[in-house]
Amino acid sequence: MGKVLVIGCGGVAGVAIQKCAQNDSVFTEICIASRTVSKCDALKAKLEGKTKAVITTAKVNADSVDELVALINEVKPDIVLNLALPYQDLTIMDACLATGVDYVDSANYEPEDTENPVWRAIYEKRCKEKGFTAYFDYSWQWAYQDRFKEAGITALLGTGFDPGVTSVFSAYALKHYFDEIHTIDILDCNGGDHGYPFATNFNPEINLREVSANGSYWENGHWVETKPMEIKREYVFEQVGQKDMYLLHHEEIESLAKNIPGVKRIRFFMTFGQSYLTHMKCLENVGMLRTDPVMFNGQEIVPIQFLRTLLPDPASLGPRTVGKTNIGCIFTGIKDGKERSIKIYNVCDHQECYKEVESQAISYTTGVPAMIGTMMVLKGLWKKPGVFNVEDFDPDPYMEALNRWGLPWVVDENPVLID
Repeated sequence: MGKVLVIGCGGVAGVAIQKCAQNDSVFTEICIASRTVSKCDALKAKLEGKTKAVITTAKVNADSVDELVALINEVKPDIVLNLALPYQDLTIMDACLATGVDYVDSANYEPEDTENPVWRAIYEKRCKEKGFTAYFDYSWQWAYQDRFKEAGITALLGTGFDPGVTSVFSAYALKHYFDEIHTIDILDCNGGDHGYPFATNFNPEINLREVSANGSYWENGHWVETKPMEIKREYVFEQVGQKDMYLLHHEEIESLAKNIPGVKRIRFFMTFGQSYLTHMKCLENVGMLRTDPVMFNGQEIVPIQFLRTLLPDPASLGPRTVGKTNIGCIFTGIKDGKERSIKIYNVCDHQECYKEVESQAISYTTGVPAMIGTMMVLKGLWKKPGVFNVEDFDPDPYMEALNRWGLPWVVDENPVLID
């Protein structure tokens, strides 16, 4: 049916590319591009003989619009799937605009250098106006709306699990279970154990920056900001057990507040063990989570980037991670004049994921929806000019695809609620 250019070849991209290769009636050609072309070549070799899709590889610096434009013009894809770093969202969107090609990603833009004076001025204005201080937000990408509309191409933002599947769950709940949704609690539980004293399940730089930042939630039309890890709850997760979870800021809160009419409160919780939190606090206290350059032996280094070289590669955690993830949403609201609540969630087994695609469940639960969102656009099911989040579209075909492609979901009509 079509050709996809996948930019990035890390853990999530590896899963998404393998799922594209399994879905070879839709993805007839796959080009894998990364700064490290040897990774692309290794994945191509692994897939040869297992798919009808034609697979090619290319080298590209995703920070360079010129290189991206040249690559897109050479490959001539029908769609670009961005699974590089969130730092590179805007350059890839610029390249798609310049070449007239549809764009898909799994995480919203954030700057690599948070001290850049131009970005900082816009950021500080946004903090005052909106009331949350997270470094990532949708304003930068939503600002492309008119340009994508005029170009007649689609940008689909945030088709991972959270954001992504959790937002589709929200649209599905509104369509099938509620006349009005009043509250949404997004719960992300990783009950897996990799055996290391400390490691992150996805890019350490992005992960640690996100977790050590202030939390925030949406309530009654405005943001409420909290200190890092200030709000803690305990919850019993199906097939995992009781876990401590903490309120974080997360990007789908911003888009759901905009796109779910009348919603009164949206919160995001993620589970963490005490060992993880202790390690992270120690690293933060000694300055290892800093994102600005420091001098070391006569050269500049960024502490959090140096730390990334010391920690286990998230892509290497697959064979040693056991246990399950449980990610979903609890909704309360009104249906036919009566109050009701439901929970929609998915449970994913780390070892089962490894058997299928040699990945742990964190990459799997992001990579599979990335393929599905790309398929929705490529097949024309989710295609109109402009910049959109996943909840802007009909959730039903996406929900059907989740069941088919490895992320089956459950609806609990009597869930335990969170105070």
